[in-house]
Amino acid sequence: MDSIRFGCWVFLFCLLLSTTGYSRNLTSRPAVVNIGALFTFESSIGRVAKIAIQEAVKDVNANSSILRGTKLNVDMRNSNCSGFIGMVEAMRFMETDVVAIIGPQSSVVAHIISHVANQLQVPLLSFAATDPSLNSLQFPFFVQTTPSDLHQMAAVSDVVDYYGWKQVTAIYIDDDYGRNGISALGDKLAERRCRISYKAGIPPDSGVNRTDILDVLIKVALMESRVIILHVNPDVGFEVFSVANRLQMMGNGWAWIATSWLSSVLDSASPLPSETMDSIQGVLFLRQHTPDSDRKRGFYSRWRKLTSGSLGLNSYGLYAYDSVWLIAHAIDAFFNQGGIISFSNDSRLRSVKDGGLHLEAMSIFDDGKLLLNNILQSDLVGLTGRIKFDKDRSLILPAYDVNNVFGTGFKRIGYWSNYSGLTVVPPEILYTNPPNRSSANQQLYKVIWPGDTLITPRGWAFANNGKQLRIGVPIRVSFREFVSQARETDTFKGFCIDVFTTAITLLPYPVQYQFIPFGDGENNPSYTELVNKITTGCECIVKLFATSSSSLYIPVSDSLIFLLQFFDAVVGDIAIVTNRTKILDFTQPYVASGLVVVAPFRESNSIAWTFLRPFSARLWIVTGCFFFVVGLVVWILEHRINDEFRGPPKTQIITVIWFSLSTLFFAHRENTMSTLARFVLLIWLFVVLIINSNYTASLTSILTVHQLSSPIKGIESLKESDEPVGYQVGSFAEYYLSEEVGISKSRLVALGSPEEYAKSLQLGPGKGGVAAIVDERPYVELFLAGQCTFRIVGREFTRSGWGFAFPKDSPLAVDMSTAILALSENGDLQRIHDKWLMQNTCSSDTSELEADKLHLRSFWGLFLFCGIACLISLLIYVLQITRLFCRAAPAESASPDQCPSRPGNIRRLLTLMDQKKDRTKNESKRRKLERSFSGKDQDGESLRNPKRKETESTIAATSA
Repeated sequence: MDSIRFGCWVFLFCLLLSTTGYSRNLTSRPAVVNIGALFTFESSIGRVAKIAIQEAVKDVNANSSILRGTKLNVDMRNSNCSGFIGMVEAMRFMETDVVAIIGPQSSVVAHIISHVANQLQVPLLSFAATDPSLNSLQFPFFVQTTPSDLHQMAAVSDVVDYYGWKQVTAIYIDDDYGRNGISALGDKLAERRCRISYKAGIPPDSGVNRTDILDVLIKVALMESRVIILHVNPDVGFEVFSVANRLQMMGNGWAWIATSWLSSVLDSASPLPSETMDSIQGVLFLRQHTPDSDRKRGFYSRWRKLTSGSLGLNSYGLYAYDSVWLIAHAIDAFFNQGGIISFSNDSRLRSVKDGGLHLEAMSIFDDGKLLLNNILQSDLVGLTGRIKFDKDRSLILPAYDVNNVFGTGFKRIGYWSNYSGLTVVPPEILYTNPPNRSSANQQLYKVIWPGDTLITPRGWAFANNGKQLRIGVPIRVSFREFVSQARETDTFKGFCIDVFTTAITLLPYPVQYQFIPFGDGENNPSYTELVNKITTGCECIVKLFATSSSSLYIPVSDSLIFLLQFFDAVVGDIAIVTNRTKILDFTQPYVASGLVVVAPFRESNSIAWTFLRPFSARLWIVTGCFFFVVGLVVWILEHRINDEFRGPPKTQIITVIWFSLSTLFFAHRENTMSTLARFVLLIWLFVVLIINSNYTASLTSILTVHQLSSPIKGIESLKESDEPVGYQVGSFAEYYLSEEVGISKSRLVALGSPEEYAKSLQLGPGKGGVAAIVDERPYVELFLAGQCTFRIVGREFTRSGWGFAFPKDSPLAVDMSTAILALSENGDLQRIHDKWLMQNTCSSDTSELEADKLHLRSFWGLFLFCGIACLISLLIYVLQITRLFCRAAPAESASPDQCPSRPGNIRRLLTLMDQKKDRTKNESKRRKLERSFSGKDQDGESLRNPKRKETESTIAATSA
């Protein structure tokens, strides 16, 4: 009975404890939790966000599965897009003990109040502040509940790359939102080898007028790029479109891409006035992608009833709605973890004399970090899709719709996602497949571009509103067939000029240009200085536009006149070399070129020792040595078993010499009986066959073909000598010879014309001339067409070509390259070449310079193979002799205790090697084999081979 009472008391005690804990958990949840909302009420985003937040709070409070008895109370404040007002309203929030703030809408305001939120540990959840820099470690309590502009700029970059544009102009609002967004755009474009060629900032003040925008757009119109990225707020954006339309910047050839600010207006305020829609025809713009769902469609239906169709729902409203639910779930998890909403005064504010500001009312949210962690660890599905943050505190799987303004509305031409890039398939469908960002899978539907055209804009035009291109042309005084200026005129002619003028007619657009001569007309100009005029001019353009504070439609100033003295391109015989490609862009080469060596030559006459010329001295020596080595190896292998390789020492030496030399003519009479000797001889006869064939062919060429010779064999012989070397004035050959080849500048002689070439080569180094001339092949071929006493020696030791030079990243260089390729394919390039450069050549053009001798390097593989065969055969032979010696050594010992001396062993080994091999056993086996033959066969064989019969009789007598 006592035990039963005790059990009842224990049960009641446990029940009391559990009831107390449950009541404590319920009582720790307050009846109301205050949250704040800070945005601009009268903006296109703010009007939608206000209704969305109110409806979200209603839905949360009506849902019994979340917060369980606790109600959300939202306090909305108007920041009026002002950083100062936003900061004041945020500090007023801190006096009302809010646990989180939805907003702010503006990135500028977010930068200011994020510092306050960090100190007071109150999370900020912004549905519209997309500045990428806000998502940094500097602002730990700031959470972007919408995709950051870092992803939006990645989408813009992919669109730019998709249409093949390489440079864009960025027009942006000059505040934190605009600057940081364009900075992200520049980084993303660089990843795709594109760039922002010009940035135009618009003042963020609300007082910006049309004149300011007009000045900006006039500067933009003078730029080369025709692709405009517009990253501003809605008020400024529509003003920009209006002014651009008046400046005819919304017509053919232009491409405009607006960021998500345009979608917020088109979604919420559609339809816009016809005048506004006309000003944005053909514009591409992005909108945050939110996947379709039953819940989203239901909310849209509910929205139309709430607003009676007077206000559309944009994507920012959806993100604002989901932000409320995100806070509600985080607060619910906060309470489940035992979190208590409590605030404490900041001790640092006690020492500040507030002067009536009541700073003591601002308090720190004690468990603010716990609530922040719950927000970042949330994983739920809202109207915008899945809400989950990655390790960088960004929403996972960001995606955008790519839209095109057309007619009275717009159409979606595709999607962009960080997972699959550009596609016409909704991203949520592709999430089930492996990621594929290959260029082949990037796809968008057709676009109606500005000017009501389906033709994709080229993306660029000539700078300064189509001004004539100033093209620098060198004034040559030599080799005028390539480039020459008509006397007392501004016209040019020549091979290079014809190629340029013909290619430029193939471009799909007109190009206005004028040739500007460069040089004094007395000497060939420096081509390095000529091409550098392009880069110097570009630097001045950038400097002028960067420092100018006034519009460029004012009268031309002195600084602008100075600017125009430089070139937009260079046309002529411009070699494409490494140093120039670092600072310029070149077209496709229209002439193959490279440095060659020109030297005088003489005819090679036959002399008494001409037969030695086919082989080099080293090859003769190695070949002769191998003859005797092979003869010696065969003698060693045959000496014990072959009587023809035996006899007195003198006879054997003569036999070795005769045998080795006779293999040259395959006339050796000595039979080989050893398998090893036959193997060595077979390899050697193959080597002899190859050597004989090459010698015969080379000697025939020397004796029958007219040969030319020169003491200069190529660039290497010039480098090793100390004789003077000529080069053309203005050519890059001087730099290459001195810096790359290593020839001293004191040896280099500048020559200005073909006549000077011929005179210096004829004089030679002994009489004040040069030993050779190094120049580019086209010049040399033209020079040799009229000079029959000089020839190219050695090989071309550089590979390059001639092209037309343009500024770095110039799209005209790409189009001109395509035109040059077309000239090459249709044969026009060859016809131009024949017109200017095909001249009568010397009658001795068929003569050839002295062919190089055959060297050991051409045959070392054969000699190596033969040497290995000899070495292997000798090794096997030594093993056989050693085996015989080891067997014979015990039988020859006088007693078991007597150890033979080393000299004695060597003598016995040499005796064994010199001793004729006993072939008795082999002969007995042979006789047994012969007895198996029939008598008739033996008689027939004897009649056919009487000598063999005589030999067999001799062997039989010897055996008896």
